[in-house]
Amino acid sequence: MKVHFFTGFPGFISSQLIRALFQKKQTQQVIAIVLAGEIIKAHKEKDKILEDFPDCSIRIVEGDITLPNLGLDNQNLKEIVPQIEVLWHLAAIYDLAVPRDIAWKVNVHGTTMVNDFVRTLPNLQRYMYFSTAYVAGTREGVLRENELIRPRAFKNHYEETKYEAEHRVEDLKSEVPLTIIRPGIVRGHSQTGETIKFDGPYFFLNLVERLKGLPFIPYIGQTTSTINVVPVDYIINASTFLVSEQHAEGKTLHLTDPNPHPVQEVYRTMVKLVTNSYPKGRLPFIVAKLSLQIPFIRRKLGVELETLDYLTWNATFDTAEAHHILQKGGITCPDFIQTMPKMIEFYLAHKEDKSYQIQIK
Repeated sequence: MKVHFFTGFPGFISSQLIRALFQKKQTQQVIAIVLAGEIIKAHKEKDKILEDFPDCSIRIVEGDITLPNLGLDNQNLKEIVPQIEVLWHLAAIYDLAVPRDIAWKVNVHGTTMVNDFVRTLPNLQRYMYFSTAYVAGTREGVLRENELIRPRAFKNHYEETKYEAEHRVEDLKSEVPLTIIRPGIVRGHSQTGETIKFDGPYFFLNLVERLKGLPFIPYIGQTTSTINVVPVDYIINASTFLVSEQHAEGKTLHLTDPNPHPVQEVYRTMVKLVTNSYPKGRLPFIVAKLSLQIPFIRRKLGVELETLDYLTWNATFDTAEAHHILQKGGITCPDFIQTMPKMIEFYLAHKEDKSYQIQIK
């Protein structure tokens, strides 16, 4: 049975992927490279997973993806390199407000080091790289899976560095069997609501929750844009299918919602579910943006300034290739509005737990 190697453990998506791979009996052996500062957390997550899968193994090795050979010592390299048949690269800094130098070091340089490591694996059967649908930057209109076009600008350093990183992975397509995954904005599980951090669409739940004492909550600006949010279970189900699907080899695939909802509809539903009332009135977009430029207000409302850029961005992700392959496995994306109650139920149950909240600067 194949040995799977992970970067990005003990992150939420990597942990869920490992569980799914064990459950589907796609592997019984996982090796995870973990930063020194994350070792204790990683062992706790490993123990939780193995409670449910006692016949499986997770080997944690200390390393750093920004170093040559991922910072692995010679003994570990000698043992691990021949074993790896599938490599999942998820390690990245996902914060929209991340400074450029930090994002570049991890997202771009780190991916370059992982690519170099991948080239040394004699028994590799698939390299699964997690990019993002937002490598498109400020490009609008229909965005296709087989396009990787530099936009005129990026909305933030996260987008820019993920674009640069994907370019470097794209160059490997002629050398190794790989699949590039481009997820939309990832939220919690569609059926349980479970997540480990409140970012992305949860910033708007923070806003609604902290303004619910007002006589009414206004809409933010006026937009006809849609927002592309996908539940983590869709990403997990799709990725674990694609890793052993021959037709996914050499492809870049949008794991995005093929039927995204308008921003206004999503916001309206959130406000209704949290406050039992619909939004009234309208706060001009420019006022909202100016307000969130003030650190105190950002922290008070629990919203990152960069989030607003996605509310007026008009783009549609083409999912033709992903749909064609995933329909063989009967895998579809759950509807955001229909499954939002579980998301909000989980949020309300854990909103006071600071470990879920992103530190707003």
